[in-house]
Amino acid sequence: MNDIYIVGASGFGREVAWLIEELETWNIAGFIDDNESIQNTIINNIPVIGNTDFLLDMKDNINVVIAIGNPYIREKIVQKLISKETICFPNIIAKDVRISKYVKMGIGNIICTGTILTTNISLGNFNHINLDCTVGHDVVLNDYITVYPSVNISGNVNIDDYSELGTGSKIIQGKTLAKSVVLGAGAVVVKNLEESGTYVGVPTKKTN
Repeated sequence: MNDIYIVGASGFGREVAWLIEELETWNIAGFIDDNESIQNTIINNIPVIGNTDFLLDMKDNINVVIAIGNPYIREKIVQKLISKETICFPNIIAKDVRISKYVKMGIGNIICTGTILTTNISLGNFNHINLDCTVGHDVVLNDYITVYPSVNISGNVNIDDYSELGTGSKIIQGKTLAKSVVLGAGAVVVKNLEESGTYVGVPTKKTN
């Protein structure tokens, strides 16, 4: 098995490690984290072996998954690493994800257990779709989007970069979300959200 490095040793990083272990496709070589206080420790039997500079110093071809929930921090790490040609960012998809052959995606996406993606869906790069989500037909998710657990996205929805969909939120069919939209937990989107900001409630209302 080829080695893979997980950037981020916090909660989501540990969940991604479990996902990868179940896939039995890669060997987890270690966590990468810029938090100096956890360097050279062991987390869930996986060593924290360095910060992101460690990856830049490696000469071999390597696989890296970025398990950082915050879209802007995730992008910052990608921009630091992506220029190094020896780093590959595979898509990590849990074994039990139901996904049709008509789903297209870029690189660096993570799709967690219990999730369903139907047909003619387009995923960009470095998106996270967490546990137990549903994504309907003809949905477009651009880049650096974080979908928290148990989110339901209906058909023909278009979501722009850096958006975060809170746990249990729902988007009815045909709606568009602008860049940097944050949905609170349990929020229900029934109209286009054309401005960045935080939206909460049923139906959603902008809070800032």
